[in-house]
Amino acid sequence: MASLLRAQPSPSLPAANLRRSSPLILRRPTSVRFPLRCKAVDSYGGNSSDDLYLLTGETVPASALLSRTRLEDAINKNTTRLRIFSGTANPSLAQEISCYLGLELGKIKIKRFADGEIYVQLQESVRGCDVFLVQPTCPPANENLMELLVMIDACRRASAKTITAVIPYFGYARADRKTQGRESIAAKLVANLITESGADRVLACDLHSGQSMGYFDIPVDHVYGQPVILDYLASKGISSDDLVVVSPDVGGVARARAFAKKLSDAPLAIVDKRRHGHNVAEVMNLIGDVKGKVAIMVDDMIDTAGTISKGAALLHQEGAREVYACTTHAVFSPPAISRLSSGLFQEVIITNTIPLSEQNYFPQLTVLSVANLLAETIWRVHDDCSGDIEPFSTLGID
Repeated sequence: MASLLRAQPSPSLPAANLRRSSPLILRRPTSVRFPLRCKAVDSYGGNSSDDLYLLTGETVPASALLSRTRLEDAINKNTTRLRIFSGTANPSLAQEISCYLGLELGKIKIKRFADGEIYVQLQESVRGCDVFLVQPTCPPANENLMELLVMIDACRRASAKTITAVIPYFGYARADRKTQGRESIAAKLVANLITESGADRVLACDLHSGQSMGYFDIPVDHVYGQPVILDYLASKGISSDDLVVVSPDVGGVARARAFAKKLSDAPLAIVDKRRHGHNVAEVMNLIGDVKGKVAIMVDDMIDTAGTISKGAALLHQEGAREVYACTTHAVFSPPAISRLSSGLFQEVIITNTIPLSEQNYFPQLTVLSVANLLAETIWRVHDDCSGDIEPFSTLGID
């Protein structure tokens, strides 16, 4: 491009009346973050319609630069402010979320020292970025929780604009109240730890109880895994007249009722149980009619499978034709696998909020992915949108 003249044009001269011979000044910007793609025509006699004019003041032939697609990709990479990092708890889910959003997982180094301490280092800049850390606090809960806290601290010290803890499974959620004297409320303690470590927001999936959101002093986005399971059940073509939704305990009635309403407004049954100790359940009675029906048992998690397996045995005794178990979180503490694969269930439907080891698979097990659900929520948080926009208003995003 021809040399630019030093004199400023007269302020009184309208821009529209500038002629080819008029002295036009383009000042070199003092700070440039990325090149601007445009086709520049030299107004001073040059013939460089295929050249690219950079804001640095240089003119470079288009053939010498990247192709248009690669150049746009480079610009988009520089302008994006969304970063997703994964802990070691569930990297496959984090990878699915990133693929759905068309991003690459952020580079992060996580290791354990010989004494068991956790070391975290971000290997790319997050300054001014919206950072999302995908880390369920599943077993081993204490290890994964501490890793999440250290990741949050690393992002805070790296000057991230916002830090969102994406917790598909929130450990300690069942310790949300005192059932007897001198007990701790660990769910509130964990919420305080996450808040004080520097998180600005929490994204959780199917909390054990809705009031757990109130334990956080920061915004909480609560999404539900129901739409994923409902879509799968709808694809099975079970007649709505044959369905009955069953709550395995009285505490899950609200969850089961909401599930039944979306499942062709199916009737509801309740298993009444009395718990004599932690992880020990005893079925006492069945409220509702399941004779000749396909029973869909709905719960937020399966731990040792004592509650749901005893409930399934009762349903078979009461004449249920088939029993399906549907849950979001598959904790699967021993002896859950032997109970679930004993033949009581036609199918056990779970999601991938918690990673499942190969030895825990059995023929009746079906694993559905919540990656798209979480990815849509992440994008709406990043883009300051709500979940009320069709076609995602039914995803259960608050």
